[in-house]
Amino acid sequence: MLFLLQPGNPKAPFPDVGLAETDPNGLLAVGGDLHPERLLNAYRHGIFPWFSPGDPILWWSPDPRTLLFPGEIHVSRSLRKTLRRRRLGVTLDRAFPQVIAACSGPRRDGAGTWLVPEMIAAYIELHRRGLAHSVEVWQDGSLVGGLYGVALGRIFFGESMFSRTDDASKVALVHLAQRLAAWGFVAIDCQVLSDHLVTLGAREVPREGFTALLEHFCPDAGCEGSWDDKEITFPSNAGGATEPGPDLNPSPSAAIPGPPA
Repeated sequence: MLFLLQPGNPKAPFPDVGLAETDPNGLLAVGGDLHPERLLNAYRHGIFPWFSPGDPILWWSPDPRTLLFPGEIHVSRSLRKTLRRRRLGVTLDRAFPQVIAACSGPRRDGAGTWLVPEMIAAYIELHRRGLAHSVEVWQDGSLVGGLYGVALGRIFFGESMFSRTDDASKVALVHLAQRLAAWGFVAIDCQVLSDHLVTLGAREVPREGFTALLEHFCPDAGCEGSWDDKEITFPSNAGGATEPGPDLNPSPSAAIPGPPA
């Protein structure tokens, strides 16, 4: 069943994600608006907006969900070489508007973008509120890659990334995972699976396990405000899992895992 959301009431609840369509996978609702309160409510319940220019706003909650646990970030041999060269420096929240604009641009494969102007404006407002964040990758003073997303409690909801040179978006994600692990974040939501994400250690988990994770960790105190420490960082080239993520396969007797020690 597809639910219709009315605009003008951003605090209205979303339908239960268990009612989402299976074909297309995860389509739950249509309509509403991109008010910050509605967006934050969506993320807290495992829902995100995704629609093309000219379409109404569509809200999704696919099953399974793709997550990257910060302690499971995988750095391949070739990516380690890139990191050792220290040619790509990384900053946080230094150029959010430029990153989201780059993510909205044409793709190398010629595909279009779903980042319509009203979507860009909504995330820039969340950034102004200290809830949406960007990772920038620089080479010789030029922005060559990056990503952005939303942080609620100890969950980071990744939205989009871009790359203008080899490995730039991978370097952005490695740095984000290392920083989030240090801050005690539990997971990075990657939404849907891709070969690119698999190479970095992402895996699919049941939606039921994902929403249980959100219920437990989104209310936690997070890292609101600007993440810009005025530094440029060269991420570590350490690879392999340092701390496995929780088992999110639903079980009647399984408890929600506590935060990492």
